[in-house]
Amino acid sequence: MTVRITQRIKSFQVVDERLRPAAETEAGKPPEQLDEHLERPEMLIGVTYKIKSPLFEHALYVTINDILLNAGTRFEQRRPFEIFINSKNMDHFQWIVALTRIMSAVLRKGGDCTFLVEELKAVFDPRGGYLKKGGIYMPSIVAEIGAVLERHLIAIGLLHGHAPDEAQRRYLAEKRAAYEASQGAAALEPGEGFPPGAQLCGQCHTQAVVQLEGCTSCLNCGHSKCG
Repeated sequence: MTVRITQRIKSFQVVDERLRPAAETEAGKPPEQLDEHLERPEMLIGVTYKIKSPLFEHALYVTINDILLNAGTRFEQRRPFEIFINSKNMDHFQWIVALTRIMSAVLRKGGDCTFLVEELKAVFDPRGGYLKKGGIYMPSIVAEIGAVLERHLIAIGLLHGHAPDEAQRRYLAEKRAAYEASQGAAALEPGEGFPPGAQLCGQCHTQAVVQLEGCTSCLNCGHSKCG
């Protein structure tokens, strides 16, 4: 009986390396984690995104700086550390500074920061939103800042993208070609938007819904409703 118990204990001790606690690293030290006690390095990796909104006379430039943790190890991870927004338009200087300081504090706190995307994208301007190039609807400038953060988190691997797979892209291309042929409309180049008269999709918030074969179909995400 003692032998069986000993063998069972030994079997539980043989675990996959990936399942070991974070404290068990190659160097015998825990991997570096992002938290409020981590000092800012002299140099960070930065990316700047341009936002051109009809609500602003001048463009906004959103810069997100990342910190690289545990460089050169299997625990290497890139995390957003701070965010800045710059513009020639000084009318909204106060709330922009307040927003970036709060966001930067949340980013430096560590843990899951992806919730910021949904919080920002849920902000609606009482004066109404606007359509970006390509027919994508933005309910507010704050929501577009959230969209920029989402794009950045996808790029560094903290969020998964929602791009359609090859089969979906082929299906949407066939639907679009069928609609353009039925309307006698000239095909649009990629990035130029969707056919004139397309309505806003409630699923992907893109102006891409057309009437096709008795159904409303979104040429961007594929959402369809008949009857």
